[in-house]
Amino acid sequence: MSLTFVAATLVATGCTNAMDGTASPSTTGAAGASSTKSGNADAFGTMEACQVLDQLLAGHGFDAGERISARNECHASKFDFATYSLALDSTQGLTEYRAQNPGATMTSINGRTAMQATPEEGMCEFALDVDQHARALATVTMARAKDATQACSNAQQYAEQLESLLPKAR
Repeated sequence: MSLTFVAATLVATGCTNAMDGTASPSTTGAAGASSTKSGNADAFGTMEACQVLDQLLAGHGFDAGERISARNECHASKFDFATYSLALDSTQGLTEYRAQNPGATMTSINGRTAMQATPEEGMCEFALDVDQHARALATVTMARAKDATQACSNAQQYAEQLESLLPKAR
């Protein structure tokens, strides 16, 4: 994993919720959790965004992940480099992402359907399909304007590593 792999969205900070432990892929999806097309079950099971983010950024000089809302969202920063964010959204899929980001483009991350958008300069995000009503949102926000062009390459590397930890898309 390279240092350029890291970055996320600078978002208003909520309470700190760094968790001990390591998230790891499950052969039956996220902790064996089931998901339905109606979105009634949590497609991510027991996956915790801060644990996953900390696992992906381990050894790269980032602060521990901080929960940024009551939802399953987390960000971690590395001084003077970037912030990486992760949102495991079990209520909105790519349809809602497209509506919220009309300039987003369809892409693929490790064979998984995804969308990419650049909400603002120096920021890039990939929304990865998990279910009709679930997505994982991997966001990188560069700390310095002169590094803005690195945001999407960093976000893509981050999304590729995240994808292998996600439940299989349904």
